[in-house]
Amino acid sequence: MDRFVLTDAQWAKMEPLCLGKASDPGRSGRDNRLFVEAVLWIVRTGSPWRDLPALFGNWSTAYTRFRDWVKADVWQRMFEAVSEEPDMEYVMVDATIVKVHRHGQGAKGGPSSQAIGKSKGGMTTKILALTDALGNLVRFRLMPGQRFDAVDVPPLIEGLSFAALIADKAFDSNAIIADLDERGAKVVISQHPRRSQPRKIDLEMYKWRHLIENFFGKLKEFKRIAMRADKTDQSFSAMIHLAAAVISSR
Repeated sequence: MDRFVLTDAQWAKMEPLCLGKASDPGRSGRDNRLFVEAVLWIVRTGSPWRDLPALFGNWSTAYTRFRDWVKADVWQRMFEAVSEEPDMEYVMVDATIVKVHRHGQGAKGGPSSQAIGKSKGGMTTKILALTDALGNLVRFRLMPGQRFDAVDVPPLIEGLSFAALIADKAFDSNAIIADLDERGAKVVISQHPRRSQPRKIDLEMYKWRHLIENFFGKLKEFKRIAMRADKTDQSFSAMIHLAAAVISSR
């Protein structure tokens, strides 16, 4: 089970953010580290909660606790705590599609309310990610699978400062380029063939885009993310935050 176990350095950063510490009011949680490692086992293997090994405790209790932490934004705060200070010399944007298992469908409000949509691959969710110059996750957004990649870029980069943005031609949007020009950020976006007046881009710098593709490759090693089985976008986001925390702190 070693590959699912957190390092002491990772745990030292996560522990203060856990709910149910001895110093917290109310009931104390049993072995927070074992619980976080139980969730990591689910994320890594893609297994149903009912298959959680007995050494991690009762699966139903673990799932209920996981959802409590989702609602309290604990998983996102853990990701932020474990991640190193991002290198914002330049950033990269890209999106990846994940299929939605039938167990991940059927939430209240319909698929679109949970970032699920019908695309060529069936019912899918799109993960739109922003990584720093080292290829580590900074932010992400979930979108229905059929939605255009460029639509959610403005809120993804809102409030951030960076010197350049690297992306493929799916993000060759006049609105995005105008925003980058206004910020004074270098535009390193592959030009769409239909653009009447193509802009010259730094082709050597564009090669660095492989770093965000590498990140997606690492992220999809976690089977619960490669195939979405969570009905709510909140739970799926929590899984991504935990996986990204482990990736960025290796």
